[in-house]
Amino acid sequence: MESRIKLKARFEEKMKLTPSLADNIPKGSGKLNRHGMPELPIGQTVTFKWPVLDLGYHPNVPLDRWRLTIDGEVENPVKLTWKTFMDLPQTKDTSDFHCVTTWSKLNMRWKGVSLLDLAALVHPKETASHIMCYGYDTYSTNLSLEEALKPDVMLVHTFDGQPLEKEHGGPCRMITPQLYAWKGSKWIKRIQFLSTDKPGFWEDRGYSNTAYPWRNDRYS
Repeated sequence: MESRIKLKARFEEKMKLTPSLADNIPKGSGKLNRHGMPELPIGQTVTFKWPVLDLGYHPNVPLDRWRLTIDGEVENPVKLTWKTFMDLPQTKDTSDFHCVTTWSKLNMRWKGVSLLDLAALVHPKETASHIMCYGYDTYSTNLSLEEALKPDVMLVHTFDGQPLEKEHGGPCRMITPQLYAWKGSKWIKRIQFLSTDKPGFWEDRGYSNTAYPWRNDRYS
């Protein structure tokens, strides 16, 4: 708990200054959401379905073979089994999901482990500034730590009270409610802490490095 508090304090001011919390002219419509932005970002349409978008491959990852490696610029690298992952503090949260392809699904109910709790487990070095996330499908995507350590960024295994389906990234995927959803890796298997920023799969192919929905920040 102490390491979690210290880590949150270390990035708290940077978090407050991120566009999804501090933009005074956000682009969007509707009532204010949980973190003070318009509920529906510019260019988005609400969907009640949950479309499936991926690289065309749905890896089958049995729970007894699932592993999550957390390494890089950390003091205590770990490799978690499904049991050790599930033994960590479990968080329930409701958040919205914004896809760069212009659909948004609102009020999604999740259960999983916050990335902040995972980071506190490995003790990021002072040199750490970003993470790279890797999926079992060979996907990768990058985030700054001030985005990654927000309380609604989670590695989720349950949606709407049911185990996360394989087509949506099950058994475990990352969610990033304050950014476009490609910043959350499906079928996640590794989180690497970095001392410099590096582009991931879509960032290398012309997508925005920052992905702020309320700035229509889709492409570089």
